[in-house]
Amino acid sequence: MVNFEEQATQKLFEQNTITKEQLQTIQAYKSLNLFSVHNELKFLLYISILMFTSGIGILIYQNIDTIGHVAILGLLLVVTVICFYFCFKNHEGFKKEEVAFPNPLYDYLVLTAVILSCTFVGYLQFQYQTFGTQYGLAILVPTIISLFCAYYFDNKSVLSIGITGMAAYLGLSVDPKHYFENEMFYNHALSYIGLAFGLALLLWTLYASKINLKKHFNLVYLTFSLHLIGIACMVNLCDDYWFPFGIVLGIAAYYFYNLSFQIKSISLFIFTVLYGFIGMNIFFVRFIDSLGLEDIFSVFIFTTPFYFVLIIIGFIKLIKHFNKKTSDDSIR
Repeated sequence: MVNFEEQATQKLFEQNTITKEQLQTIQAYKSLNLFSVHNELKFLLYISILMFTSGIGILIYQNIDTIGHVAILGLLLVVTVICFYFCFKNHEGFKKEEVAFPNPLYDYLVLTAVILSCTFVGYLQFQYQTFGTQYGLAILVPTIISLFCAYYFDNKSVLSIGITGMAAYLGLSVDPKHYFENEMFYNHALSYIGLAFGLALLLWTLYASKINLKKHFNLVYLTFSLHLIGIACMVNLCDDYWFPFGIVLGIAAYYFYNLSFQIKSISLFIFTVLYGFIGMNIFFVRFIDSLGLEDIFSVFIFTTPFYFVLIIIGFIKLIKHFNKKTSDDSIR
């Protein structure tokens, strides 16, 4: 990392982008070996919020008979209102472009308020059936609150909660139990919903970029979209009507692959390669099977070790190509 920074600085000097005095100043600053603890502090704040909200949930669970439902709901409401009060008081309001709090601590206060709001609505529905048998409303209300707060307070973490809430409202569960039970494989309607939702998120990203609405949210939407499209297509590649989903996955992988270079997102790049690789193998096996050439599989058994070695080498070269390409673009 240090060598790369030195090479990049030297390249800027060779391109006459910076002067010799600026180069010497940068080198003198690097020699001090200073480092920032900004990300570490933000991570600790995030962990503290999760521990605080989890602690409230445990407190409610362990003392629900002694404290009382009304007291618990009242306490949740008071803490939530206080959090929202300070958030609204210290924010400039909604704007289409990125607007940050004067103090980053308020971003975590928004996250706390939204999590407590979800807890309040969920507890209200569980104990008093406020929405009756319309359990979807108990999911939709916190989702609307999360999306409103995400756009109003410009908070990506809250946006992720809102998107997860929309997925849950559509019946797409993120509970690991459902994955271990292969629920999506047995209920293909869920895979169709997941594919449609992923495409809808992608279309919304394109539209938001066109009208310049919170363009810095695009990576969050694109990440959810990639996972939904990738998983849904791979599930349907194992179904009888597999061919169209192989085409969709191929187009999506090509699009996200090029997009990852444009926005310089290593996470988007890695998951695109992963979904594309798995989907390509499933598609190839299904294609060979449909031609009735099962004897070819016996050849693959002997070539499998070499195949995986080539895949690992190819993946490493792709990562190096991505780093070189994005680094060169950033220097330019």
